Amino acid sequence: MEPIVTVQNAVTAFEDFMEPTSAELDAIEREMPVILADVDLLDAHIATIDRTPTELDTRRIRRARRRALAARVALLNSTAGTSLPGGAA
Repeated sequence: MEPIVTVQNAVTAFEDFMEPTSAELDAIEREMPVILADVDLLDAHIATIDRTPTELDTRRIRRARRRALAARVALLNSTAGTSLPGGAA
């Protein structure tokens, strides 16, 4: 029987390098409205998992879907003029 050895040293060896950069944090901040809208949409769907959706549930899902799409459009429109690094010329 072979002993089970922890690999924590190998996993945490690059711990100092694993912090997000300022650019990554800025990107998350820009995408936060989309993330929150998706969470609202997911909540609306989860509420109806174990039952038949009522008319109110259907409206809630429809509104959440519209907000999620609007947040995506707003994000795309705000980043349309900026060029992303590594993209095609």
